[in-house]
Formats: sequence, C-alpha cells, structure tokens
Amino acid sequence: MQLKLEHFNIKIGQHKVLLSIADAKELGVNPGDRVRIRGHESISAIVDTTDDMVPPGTLGVFFEVYEHFQDWDKPVEVVPAFRSKSASVIKKMMDKRPVAQDEIKILVNDIVEENLSEIELSAFITSSYIHGMTDDEVEWLTKAMIESGDTIEFDTHPIMDKHSIGGVPGNKISLLVVPIIAANGLLIPKTSSRAITGAGGTADLMEVLSPVEFSSQEVKEITEKVGGALVWGGATNIAPADDKLIRVEYPLSIDPYYQMLASIMAKKGAIGADNVVMDIPVGPSTKVPTVQEGQKLARDLINLGHRLGMNVECAITYGSSPIGRKVGPSLEVREALKVLESMEGPNSLIEKSASLAGILLEMGGAAPRDHGKEVALETLRSGKALEKMKQIIEAQGGDPNITSGDIQVGQYTADILASADGYVIEFDNKWIIEIARLAGAPNDKGAGVAIHKKMGESVKNGDPILTIYAEKEFKLDTALTTAQRTNPIIVEGMLLKRIPGTYGFQ
Repeated sequence: MQLKLEHFNIKIGQHKVLLSIADAKELGVNPGDRVRIRGHESISAIVDTTDDMVPPGTLGVFFEVYEHFQDWDKPVEVVPAFRSKSASVIKKMMDKRPVAQDEIKILVNDIVEENLSEIELSAFITSSYIHGMTDDEVEWLTKAMIESGDTIEFDTHPIMDKHSIGGVPGNKISLLVVPIIAANGLLIPKTSSRAITGAGGTADLMEVLSPVEFSSQEVKEITEKVGGALVWGGATNIAPADDKLIRVEYPLSIDPYYQMLASIMAKKGAIGADNVVMDIPVGPSTKVPTVQEGQKLARDLINLGHRLGMNVECAITYGSSPIGRKVGPSLEVREALKVLESMEGPNSLIEKSASLAGILLEMGGAAPRDHGKEVALETLRSGKALEKMKQIIEAQGGDPNITSGDIQVGQYTADILASADGYVIEFDNKWIIEIARLAGAPNDKGAGVAIHKKMGESVKNGDPILTIYAEKEFKLDTALTTAQRTNPIIVEGMLLKRIPGTYGFQ
C-alpha cells in the first residue's frame, strides 16, 4: 500500500506508526502488529490505529521513525511485517524454557533499537521477575548490554569503580570516594545515575558543582587528565538498554533481581573496570532488608564479576539511618565539601567514605592490606582529596574555587520540633526521602531536609529534629504537611510503658 507521510514531532521511545482504521483493515493489521516501511531506507514499526488523527491514505510517524526518512514529499510503501524474533524469545522466557546466548543478544538489540512495544518489554520484565534467570543467562544479558552501547578502553590499568545498591537517604559518598581514589594515582571514571525515586542521585549532586553530561570519549579524556570523573551515565550511551528497561519498570514498581545484577555490572564492564567495590546497605527500609539477603546479593555480584573478568568486593553496610545529616542535592554537596575542606562533618559520612575508599585502594595496590582506610583518611586530612576534587570540577567545566559556603540552598524553611523529652528511637528513611522530594528535590537543587537528631540521640521538648528546605513556598507547605502527618522521626523516653502488677501496696 502506498501512503503519504505525516510527521508527529514527539519522542515516544519506540518505533511506532499510526494508521487509519480503514487502512489498517485494508492491510490486514491490528494494533500491536508490525509493518515494514520502504522509502529512502527500510524500517519496521509497531502499528497503532486511529479514526481521527490521520486520514486514510496517510501514515503518521513519530520522531523515532521520522529520523530514518529524508524525502517527505514522496509516498512510502507499507506492507505487513513479521513479528520480531524477540517476541518468541520472550515467550520462551514466559514459559520458563531456557534461551540461548544469541537469542538474548537479539532481544537486547531490539530493546536498544526501540523495536519492541511496551507490552513486549513488560512481558520480558515480568517473566524475569517471576521466573528468574540462570547464571549463564545473566552473564549473557550483561555482555549483550555492554556490547549494545559505547565502551571505554583505557590504556592505563587498573580501572576502579564503586556502586551503591541505594535506598539510603544522603548517600553522597561518591563525592568523597572518587577524589580520594584519584588522589592516590588510580583511575576512577564514575558514571552515576540521576534519582528516580530518591532525593538525589550522584549525578544530581555533582551537577551542583559542574556539568555532568559527557560522551564516552569525553569521560575517558577527563579521567585520563585528572584521574577521575563524576558524570551522568545516561548521556554516555553506556549500556543504553538499561535506561529503556527502567522506563517500563518504574510504573510497575518492580526491580527484577537478575536484571538489577546485569544493569549494575554492564555499566562497570562498559567502562573497563578491573576492580569494583559494591556498597550493600541493609536495613528494614532499604532495598536489602536483611544481612542474609545482603550476603546472597554479594555472592551473586562477585560471581557475575568473575564471569566478566572483574574483581568485585562487597561491603555490607548499615542502612537504617541516613548517611550524614543532609538530604537533597545542594545540602548534600555542601556537607561533602565541608568534609573535604576541613574534615568537619558527620562521622557516618567520613567513616563510610573512608572505609569504601580504603577497600578500593587496597584492591588497586595503592594501600597495604588492612591499611586502606588509614590511607583514605590521611588523603582527606592532608587536603589532597580536596585538591583532586577541584581538578575534577574544573575538568568538567565547573568553578574549581567553589567552597561549601558558596552553595545556595532553598530560601523557604520549616522546622519539625520534638513534642517531648526523650531519645530518637525510630527513623523512617522512606518518609525522609519522600519529604525531601515533596520539597522539590532533586529537580530543585536547593530543596531537601536537614536532620538534627539521629538514632539514640537525646532530645528536649521543642528542639528542632528536622528542617525542611524548599525553593518554592507551595512545595514547602506540601512537604511540611506530610512531615507532620507521617512523623518520620519518633522520639520517646527510654521508659516506653509501665505495666503494674496484680498485687497492690497496703
């Protein structure tokens, strides 16, 4: 069938076209089927139908299809097409049948090239969530994800990296770990994510100090120049299948375990990492509730790393309380810079950063066994980490002379006060994150929360236990209302309840 083209300049994340119901009937296709479009070049696309957006004789195309055509004045030939082979691979996974390495590679390529519908992607994600994957399948998935995007090949080795499983508010430690490692002569090209459900990913934080969007080649050049980088992985085309899977996982509120393993390790493999330390926070309100689950995750990450030729060590860390006392991009950056400048800051932030950096220093041969933490702390105390952070900021196009006092935070604030004398006995990380997000984080860099009292600390009636920061007054009001309703920090006296006996005093 010959059809003229009509362009909808909208990105939808897949190759999709609109046919009038009459033309679809003539071609014998239904919504979800595929057609082959033959014009300047040939391309397959997923069909949707409409009775009013395009008239008969016209093919409506979205941005992802539009990119493939140059001559819009000429009609194109549209014919029914076979379903992608990936559909049969997904069906095998749904039936819990084994799949081959080349089938997984075809599936990942179709994901990257946006040849799958969201229904097909959802079926793949759901089947792996329910049925799981074998060790071989996870390895093949990881390798296919690495090969589907850009990779960085450094001339100098070893290449170091770290990753946190997440789920803990205030996780700003990469701002300390990266300059510590780079200051000791090791290369650490840290590609990081933006927050999806949190109050600030590492990329959101670093963006307060410098640009974070660079190509893979630029990341390599920055790292080779100053020893380290803190950039947004989404701009690099590293393991691009991951971002497309996350887009579908988010509304389903699921994070399939084996896809998570592949996602983490694909990004490490794509930058050529030799040594990786994994931070696995455990606690009731984290992604890994128990130490036992943390140990299983550690074993699986170490095993997958071995299959990929990477040396992986895991640190199971305390995750029931925020790291430091600030949550939200500018607040966290201010706190991290203060540590780099003067070693002034929360012990939780300094200890965790030095411990993880110490493991990497030992893995990379920059510190003797069991002395990595000491070397990391000395790198902080001496000012070498601060000097290296300034170099990284400058290499990424930021102002190297910026100080913690220069960082601006939200002008609208509100305090949550303790209603009684006592001690902090309970801390709800999820509500702390939600309050920071309602205040505007991570998009509003100055929004977030400052935590004045943490677990076990004494409190007097009327003391501020939490301060909310916002850049917009209406967001502050929303966050404050939620904080008052949810009561994320519980203060009680050490005597919780007195239960009298059945006897009485005469």
